Amino acid sequence: MWSAHRSLRELAFLYGVQAAYWDTMDRRRGASIESLIAVLQCLGAPVSSVRDAQPALRERRQALWRRPLEPVTVAWGGDPFEAKLRLPYDWEEMEFSGYLATEAGDRTPLRWSLGQVPFEELVEVEGARYGVKRLRLAGGLPCGYHSLVLELPSGTASSLIISAPRRAYLSPGDAARRWGVFMPLYALRTDSSCWGGGDFADLEALLDWTARMGGAVVGTLPLLPTFLDELFEPSPYAPVSRLFWNELYVDPRAAPELDSCPKAVALLQSSALEEEAAELRRQPLIDYRRQMALKRRVLEELSECCLPERAEQLRHFIRANPNVEDYARFRATCEERGTPWRSWPEPLRQGHIGEGDCRQDALRYHLYVQWLAFRQMESLSQTGRAKGVALCLDLPLGCHRDGYDTWRWQNEFVMDVSVGAPPDSLSVRGQDWGFPPLHPVRMQEQGYDYYIGCLRHHLRYAAVLRIDHVLSLHRLFWIPEGASPAQGVYVRYPAGELYAIVALESHRHRTAIVGEDLGTVPREVRRSMARHGLRRMYVVPFELSPDQAQALSMPRRDAVASLNTHDMPPFAAFWEGLDIHTRREMGLLTASAGRREWRYRRALRDALSRFLQRAGLLPDGLPGTEAVLEAVLLWLSKTPVPLVLVNLEDLLGHRQSQNIPGTVDEHPNWRRRAHCTLEELDRMPGVVGILHRMDDARKEEKGERASKKA
Repeated sequence: MWSAHRSLRELAFLYGVQAAYWDTMDRRRGASIESLIAVLQCLGAPVSSVRDAQPALRERRQALWRRPLEPVTVAWGGDPFEAKLRLPYDWEEMEFSGYLATEAGDRTPLRWSLGQVPFEELVEVEGARYGVKRLRLAGGLPCGYHSLVLELPSGTASSLIISAPRRAYLSPGDAARRWGVFMPLYALRTDSSCWGGGDFADLEALLDWTARMGGAVVGTLPLLPTFLDELFEPSPYAPVSRLFWNELYVDPRAAPELDSCPKAVALLQSSALEEEAAELRRQPLIDYRRQMALKRRVLEELSECCLPERAEQLRHFIRANPNVEDYARFRATCEERGTPWRSWPEPLRQGHIGEGDCRQDALRYHLYVQWLAFRQMESLSQTGRAKGVALCLDLPLGCHRDGYDTWRWQNEFVMDVSVGAPPDSLSVRGQDWGFPPLHPVRMQEQGYDYYIGCLRHHLRYAAVLRIDHVLSLHRLFWIPEGASPAQGVYVRYPAGELYAIVALESHRHRTAIVGEDLGTVPREVRRSMARHGLRRMYVVPFELSPDQAQALSMPRRDAVASLNTHDMPPFAAFWEGLDIHTRREMGLLTASAGRREWRYRRALRDALSRFLQRAGLLPDGLPGTEAVLEAVLLWLSKTPVPLVLVNLEDLLGHRQSQNIPGTVDEHPNWRRRAHCTLEELDRMPGVVGILHRMDDARKEEKGERASKKA
């Protein structure tokens, strides 16, 4: 039995599976054999019990050595290209041909004599001898996606070549000391807000305001479509798709059709609509269903009022975005059936929606709102770049299990598994995030088309892109169906290939990349981020220490600094310990754990207060929350960190979290609106004063650095 378990472990390694108890990060916990086998089955291993491990291991070894080329090869930074070739030993003297096809369409014939290339490695696998040779091409390849094709006695072998810069894009302005603001768009309010929640017009107003204040970045949560009807899930981190935009944020008043659509104008001017919109604006929480239903009434009228010249523009948009009609058919069919796609009959379930399978008016609506969303996002991007304010978008880790992406790319998603996190000090039960992971091998075999599409969708408009859970470039924690997070396993992903794609696409779109690297992250991840030019995150509560000599660690020069994230309490709640009380009430903390955390929080508060007082940023005595908030922001502004991002909710003194991980109905996640409008905030001397002082500190530090350099 010991031999079978050892074979299972070796088999798991060859499939890129790492059980938690083999991981040096936490040897105390471990996956069950059942969950390990379940994940191996999802990856394609022919195992149903430990007894199957030995024959499956032999089969896997043979399959790997019978594959002449890796499906993907990375060429870094214009270095001479080389590919690793696995061959039977008796092919040592053979000659063969092939070609290299570049992304631009050029094709270079190739011919090699293997006798001139020595074996670098020799192995024996199940009685057959194999060796490794390296094929090298003089000179570097242009950046892009190319193909290497070889004609071998066993058939044609090919590999996608990703030729990429070693480091992600870094604009000249990224070396400056800048600051910016953050606000979830659904929470943003302006005097002209109409629907009870923010939209693209409000986001443009925030860009304008930030530019006037001297800021350089505006960040927000993901703007991707979510289920806001029968399949209700408003979380921005569970989108229907990572390839389209959320029609909730479209501004119907900016639609060119409005002037030629009397019905839409009449609706907008009707007392009934205004009364309902006013009621939505008065509510402290977002009512997504009512807000979307109200806005949709106007958008549906607009979708039927396209002038001939505008109709041609819409057709051009559809031709330029081939998936948009497919997406619209999917959304229309979801509305028609009111059930998840996995319960649909064939052939709908397998991705085939015919002309009569959905209503044409619903199809037209979804095409139209995506067209408006793309146009308004383009306008936002242009406004930001013109004013020198970077739009910072957020790419979530996954998508909704019942969404468009899992339906269209069923072969690339592993539907019998959920992504999550193992138990740790922050969550003793672990976390199950509910969405399925991408299959690391199948996404390779498809040339990463889906992943590249997700990146391009955001990079097209963002000057800065935050990649959620950057650990996913290296590995993901898989939880088999029916298992608990304590029984999950890590699955490796091809990190080098994913970094190459990120670096290449960031250069093509001139977009800086920030990786969310909070929590327990192996050193290899942060080393890779530094090597490939991804900025890290510096979040104050994670950097605090009870050591009064250095209560706050100095931010790195490759980081983005902030007081919190969307998954953390606002600063006032953190400083006053309200989050501990909230988690205790919800059963997320035991009474004894809550007392221990509160004692530690008091030690952190005392150390930070004394640290800021010694820095001359906080007066002696018992500091108030607002004074500490400003002192921390000014301290960050005086450090060499290139970007300080300020959550406007902190400046407004919010004390309720936008999201508490691990909760569903216990907390109104993703529903809290800002306490005041942007115009009211602009008239608050305390808020504006903090930002002006931050701006002065950033410019002062930048000036001192320039003076010293001169």
